[in-house]
Amino acid sequence: MNKEDYKKQFSEDDAVGWLSIDTQLDRIYPAQEPQHFGTLIKYMLGGEDPLDGISVYESNEQEPHYHIVSYGFSELYYDEEKAGGEFSKFGFELTFRLKKEGNEDFHWAMNLMQNLAKYVFKSGKWFEEFHFIPANGPIKLESDTDITAVAFVLDPELGKIDTPHGEVSFLQMVGLTTSEYEELKQNPKLSETEKLIDILKASNPLLINDLNRK
Repeated sequence: MNKEDYKKQFSEDDAVGWLSIDTQLDRIYPAQEPQHFGTLIKYMLGGEDPLDGISVYESNEQEPHYHIVSYGFSELYYDEEKAGGEFSKFGFELTFRLKKEGNEDFHWAMNLMQNLAKYVFKSGKWFEEFHFIPANGPIKLESDTDITAVAFVLDPELGKIDTPHGEVSFLQMVGLTTSEYEELKQNPKLSETEKLIDILKASNPLLINDLNRK
């Protein structure tokens, strides 16, 4: 199901949070219809996946890559009781940039997003900029990648937006190698994560994930 067909299930008055996300994405990708993967059974109705949808855009900025964006950590549908708050639900959506390798092998990254969503929804704990978390193995299961953890930074293109329910930050997931994660674990201050991200940005401004990075 493409994104427009999925959205037709809701009126514009209902899906104000969803439309706020789309407006920001349309600013970056004005002529692109992304691949959209919607959840068949909503989490609130007993479905397994907390996120209502994930969109996958194709970008040629810096180098060809997939730009994957979640829908569901923030309030997607209008709720009068929650309108006008400081933050919309958990206050963020996740993004992930994956270097193109000649195929469309990005579904594992969407599964990773859903797994992180299960953690957030069940624990009530949320992510903020420069937080980091282990993947408990290769970030892509059954691969030999040395990327085994994730840090969160503000997406350099999407940033933050204001929505009817409050602020939403687009937190980009940046893969960390095992040694990088171990260093941060020894000194888990946000400032140390920020220093590492600045080093990575020097050669990779958009922080595109490359599973072959050592």
